[in-house]
Amino acid sequence: MNNFENDSVDPWIASNIVTRTFWLLVTLSMFTACGGGSGAVAPPSPPPPGGTGWQMGMFMPASTFAAQCQAPRPGSSDMQGMTVDENNFLRSYSDDTYLWYSEIADQDPGLFNDPIAYFNVLRTTGLSPSGTTKDQFHFTFDTEEWIQLSQSGVSAGYGASFAVLAPAPPREIVVAYTDPNTPATNLPIPLTRGAAIISVDGAAVVDGDPAVLNAGLFQASAGETHTFEVLDLGAQASHMITMTAANIASTPVQNVRVIDTPTGRVGYMLFNDHIATAEEGLVDAVNQLNAGQGIDDLVLDLRYNGGGFLAIASQLAYMIAGPTQIAGRTFELTQFNDKHTATDIFGRPITPTPFFNVTLGPPFPLPPGQALPTLDLPRVYVLTSSGTCSASEAIMNGLRGIGVDVIQIGSTTCGKPYGFFPQDNCGTTYFTIQFRGINAMNFGDYSDGFVPSAVDDGQANVLGCSVQDDFTKLLGDPTENRLEVALAHQAGMGCTTPISVAPGVLSKTTGTLDAVDGIVPKSIWHTNRIMRQ
Repeated sequence: MNNFENDSVDPWIASNIVTRTFWLLVTLSMFTACGGGSGAVAPPSPPPPGGTGWQMGMFMPASTFAAQCQAPRPGSSDMQGMTVDENNFLRSYSDDTYLWYSEIADQDPGLFNDPIAYFNVLRTTGLSPSGTTKDQFHFTFDTEEWIQLSQSGVSAGYGASFAVLAPAPPREIVVAYTDPNTPATNLPIPLTRGAAIISVDGAAVVDGDPAVLNAGLFQASAGETHTFEVLDLGAQASHMITMTAANIASTPVQNVRVIDTPTGRVGYMLFNDHIATAEEGLVDAVNQLNAGQGIDDLVLDLRYNGGGFLAIASQLAYMIAGPTQIAGRTFELTQFNDKHTATDIFGRPITPTPFFNVTLGPPFPLPPGQALPTLDLPRVYVLTSSGTCSASEAIMNGLRGIGVDVIQIGSTTCGKPYGFFPQDNCGTTYFTIQFRGINAMNFGDYSDGFVPSAVDDGQANVLGCSVQDDFTKLLGDPTENRLEVALAHQAGMGCTTPISVAPGVLSKTTGTLDAVDGIVPKSIWHTNRIMRQ
């Protein structure tokens, strides 16, 4: 068990609370050249035995090696061990739980002096149907940092997320969105969506040193101070600002509002993180939308939401659909590898995740057992991008599974029907894909993302419109490209061409939607799909 899995959660709920995240892997690599062929990558050949007792294909239970650490943590249950013990734990754990365990090249754990380096080779090199790497979500995290991040959304930064519109010279980077009461917004002139970053610590964004740009924009630790030249949206001249990175608790639900239109009252909410604190924010948002005359339709903006707790996704899906539409239906069923067909990787019976209709208690902020408010809508408009991932995709898939009409406005989502249980060992939390999720109609094969399409085929093609992101308007502005098209579609106009095309933004991209959607996340929380033990 992870040392952060002892929350006082009902055992049944604890066994079904799933978190998912999606990392775009664009920090250090975003400004560097890359290449490679498009063919399948052959798995590496295992090195010869090195006298460590390793026998290819022979595995002892992972528990044999658990918590045997080269550097035990003071005050923990860790025992003195060696690096090879940590490696052996990872080898056995992966063979037992990894979704594609048979595709791992078995390599001698005694030949690796770094457990993380060894973990990085315990994965498939296979490809998805489109030719992309099948496992793009294999990663590690410092356990204490992970606890803080997953439960409170706290991570080091400025409270601003940046969109990389052109990753190679001439580069272009703008602010995608901000969180309130953070270094980014507590400035004399607060940063807002669409503000262009001109330079970082003297390095020009357009063609400057990528190491300097990465260090200032994406890798700053709490307490670090960096200087930026910024051109605010609509401004004629740039100005200089200085920001000191801090431990930021994100505000996952923002910009909740009702837009009165000739065809009804349309609710809008920006939802950026499926973190624990989102439970209260979503309940407040639904209550706000229900106030007065209520709403006739909802636009759910998930374009920057890479995932988080699946329980939050289930709660939101319930609040959208209401009790009548979810009656007798399940939100998602998790499927593991062929070693775990009836029980999960902990030996518990595999049971579907329901549509949660009440608050769940710790680690979520509201007292358990409170009935959730509902909108009772037969359809929902979802604004998406390549950063819409995992638990966000699960909302779409779960609602489509019970017949709620999902209209997708934006671009193809990231494609992550997979997930994992965070597993701590010796102070590092490991994330290795262990399950896939399917909806009530038995569909979960969207590894290349959901695609806005002219026809909904019940699978990866979702009825909707391909629309580029628009950084010349604030999120929630009815004239912002994606919201504008959603409102037009709601009015019966189909997929119209938005009026508010973003000048100066599209000119420096490759011309594809995904290129325009290059959002650099604030943290790894935005990158992977995770289940709690």
